[in-house]
Amino acid sequence: MAGKAAKPSAELMFRVRRAFLDHGYSNLSMIGLAKVCGFTRRSLYHYFSSKEDAFQSLTDFDNRTSIEAGFAAAREVQKSGGTALDIISKIMDVRYGDLRREVYVSPHAVELNAEAFRRSWQIMVGWAIRFHQELAEFLVSLEQAGLLTLKDGTTPQHVAQLLANGARGINQSLPPIPPDELAPRYREMCEAILYGCTKPSGS
Repeated sequence: MAGKAAKPSAELMFRVRRAFLDHGYSNLSMIGLAKVCGFTRRSLYHYFSSKEDAFQSLTDFDNRTSIEAGFAAAREVQKSGGTALDIISKIMDVRYGDLRREVYVSPHAVELNAEAFRRSWQIMVGWAIRFHQELAEFLVSLEQAGLLTLKDGTTPQHVAQLLANGARGINQSLPPIPPDELAPRYREMCEAILYGCTKPSGS
């Protein structure tokens, strides 16, 4: 992303997100973006050097805030006495599901998904790596709390990677999964990975 003279507030990023959800990427100009955000084009340039910069900044913002919100929600579930499955499912539903539910109802969902992979790939990869690391550390904390036990030869890093891959697979399913079905799908995926869904033959 290009350097910016001023850091955009969360409120501004919410408006940027709304602009792309309502108008798509290709149909939106910096003038249109500024109008939706309640800025002049000149004032918006204090935050973003271009439309692409605004889109990439939004990708960065959404990944950071969704990860923070996911772990915060999971800790609340843990405090309330939730199981490991409850806790991990909540992380996935907030981390991957909250934004997906917003994008799903946008008439520009397909375009925005494609633009994210085209223009924000490195940003998404960076946040994916960070999330895997933080999730692995969180799994260790759950094991220390007696909420789960990893099998011999299984590492927290590997389980974290499987969980994240599974959640991303759900988000990219064809046909797209309706918003109200995302949470149970994440939970089913987490249950399969955390506890397994088959037994060895003859057991």
